[in-house]
Amino acid sequence: MASTSSCRQWKYDVFLSFRGEDTRGGFTGLLYAALNQRGIHTFMDDRELEKGKSIRPELLAAIEESRSAIVILSPRYACSSWCLDELVKIIQCMNEMGQQVLPVFYGVVPSVVRHQRGSFELKSKRQEDVQVREHEEVYGQNNEDSLNAWRAALTQVANLSGWDFNNYRNPTNLIEEIVNHILKKSVYISSSVDKGFIGMGSRIDDLLSNYIRPQLRGVRFIGIHGMRGIGKTTLARAIHDQICQDFDRSCFLSNVREMSKNNGIVSLQEKLLSRILMAKIKNIEDEYTGAAMIQRRLCRKKVLVVIDDVDQLTQLEKLAGSHKWFGPGTRIIITTTDVQLLKAHDVDATYKANGLNCDEALQLLSLKAFKKLPPPKDYLHLCYDIIGYAKGLPLALVVLGSFLFGRSPDEWESAIDRLKNTPDKRIIDVLRISFDGLDEKDREIFLHIACFYKGKDKDRVTQILNYCQLNPVIGLSVLADRSVITISNNELWMHDLLQELGWEIVREQSPQEPGKRSRLWSHEDINNVLERNKIQSKAW
Repeated sequence: MASTSSCRQWKYDVFLSFRGEDTRGGFTGLLYAALNQRGIHTFMDDRELEKGKSIRPELLAAIEESRSAIVILSPRYACSSWCLDELVKIIQCMNEMGQQVLPVFYGVVPSVVRHQRGSFELKSKRQEDVQVREHEEVYGQNNEDSLNAWRAALTQVANLSGWDFNNYRNPTNLIEEIVNHILKKSVYISSSVDKGFIGMGSRIDDLLSNYIRPQLRGVRFIGIHGMRGIGKTTLARAIHDQICQDFDRSCFLSNVREMSKNNGIVSLQEKLLSRILMAKIKNIEDEYTGAAMIQRRLCRKKVLVVIDDVDQLTQLEKLAGSHKWFGPGTRIIITTTDVQLLKAHDVDATYKANGLNCDEALQLLSLKAFKKLPPPKDYLHLCYDIIGYAKGLPLALVVLGSFLFGRSPDEWESAIDRLKNTPDKRIIDVLRISFDGLDEKDREIFLHIACFYKGKDKDRVTQILNYCQLNPVIGLSVLADRSVITISNNELWMHDLLQELGWEIVREQSPQEPGKRSRLWSHEDINNVLERNKIQSKAW
């Protein structure tokens, strides 16, 4: 499926394609009413088809602007060039823009459509027989190229998953099933669209083609890792919302770190099972019973599960213990700051989430600060100041953009000046979670790098930290695994906002008296402390 479907705004939820004289007064009319009654915005052309006329431009536009299309293949559907042209456009949009197409075989057998027999047999104008005369409307003004396009579209739509009207005793049951299916998919997809995800297209394409690889039938575990606030959850959510319809069931387990800490792993197991089995599962005795139940109940199901913000291996072991727990085609997507957890769980692939580029950052900031694109010209230089501060971190752009919404340029300038000395607490609080999860020695190493050794040679820093008995060989490896530092060309680096976190943690040791802090890195603070000590020593 094309990635554009995850970030495009749709005018309609559903486009109905049908032959009016076959179903307008019956099944299609009832389906249209049921869809709209449930709040599903549906386009249905209520004009009678005009013989020999080409499909109207507004119908082509409506197809392009619809998130999905329901094609009701009735016995005389292929006798209308109008319907066939609609179908060609629908299939084109499915292939190029990712719309979902759902066929309903109404009074026809799917194989008849697939192999184009009976009333679906399209012959060239030269083949004079009863079938051609029956399709007089179709063949009146169309050439061999049109016939080939119609044949290809009919073959493709017949191979899609849909509904066979003949399998339902009561049309009401079929209509209810279709409505529930559309409603479920609309909820997932619109949740992505409405958030205004920026920069997702290329990342989704990369993940789908090189990591998730949906064409493979086997079970695959995929890990997405990176620093806090970099957009791991956003990316996982966009992927989930785009491909969930390709699975029997799906579940997005949010905030696993926090939920397991506050409510226990059993609560997450119950949520996973309830969501996949579409039934309330509760009172699981313990996490071992829950793990066994997941394995037993899901081993034959093709599911999509996102396990978001994992920080302990046991969470993965009790929620998605191994590939054998799930049916063929299953995809388990895990987000974490700790790549070592992914390696320990033996995932099939790991993807490092990176920050936004300058253009993407400007789009995101503009959407949050002005609710539109592009930003006003008189704010543009201020936007670039914020982008320079955020260094591609979506968390910072969202927080600061929302804070600056509706404010004057003077207020923007004042806020930017304040950031030079006082970091935004909302950003720091999120980043601090990673620091709080470190062991004591690793915290010390992190603070040393933030204050003194960012950009320095790894081997030299290792030698210095060894003198401090901080076991830096394993410590630096842990910090890199947990996405709080990076090692490039044998140099130690960290995001500017993580460095600010380190500075803020040290400042908090003694906000007013720098001399009582564990570290001094600012020339101004060092000079002030030395001057004060000099004065005090003279007084003694």
